[in-house]
Amino acid sequence: MLRTHKLSLAGVAAGALALAVSTTTPLAYGHGYTTAPISRAKHCANTTVQNCGQIQWEPQSTEGPKGFPGAGPADGKLCSAGLQQFNELNDQRGGAWPTTQLTSGANYSFKWHLTAQHATTDFKYYITKQGWNQNAALTRSALELAPFLTVSMGGARPAADITHQGRLPSRTGRHMILAVWTIADTANAFYQCSDVRF
Repeated sequence: MLRTHKLSLAGVAAGALALAVSTTTPLAYGHGYTTAPISRAKHCANTTVQNCGQIQWEPQSTEGPKGFPGAGPADGKLCSAGLQQFNELNDQRGGAWPTTQLTSGANYSFKWHLTAQHATTDFKYYITKQGWNQNAALTRSALELAPFLTVSMGGARPAADITHQGRLPSRTGRHMILAVWTIADTANAFYQCSDVRF
């Protein structure tokens, strides 16, 4: 009887320890983020940018409703995919986010790293208008709502590391590119914001 009681306590203690470890360890599962141009989420994961909150541990998790621009996350919440726990991504930080240098009108290799390869409808890339308000959180009115690049997948599963070749729009100065990865067999899409300079 005594031996059984000791084993039960040991089991409870081991279970409690496992629970504590699992709730403090960053999540290993997820979905995807852009690496070229590098996204805000990935800058946070790389610790290039500080005070990012939870996104630093899960840059692949900016998942929100699909259907952009007609549906999807609310204006001002596009970079966080509408998720409150990633709200730091919506803060323009007075222009302090690092930028990727791009050449106006040039061909470019857009890159994603996917931690889960979902059946995919498409990848679409949007850019801010010339003269957009760089001090306000990203909204639909700041973006050209026709994507400058669409890569259709027809439900196929992309590779873990995928590259899309496309031509950059004609722009000058600082801009944002919003990349949207739409999933074929769920109601969601993934949203990644990249700060760029032409």
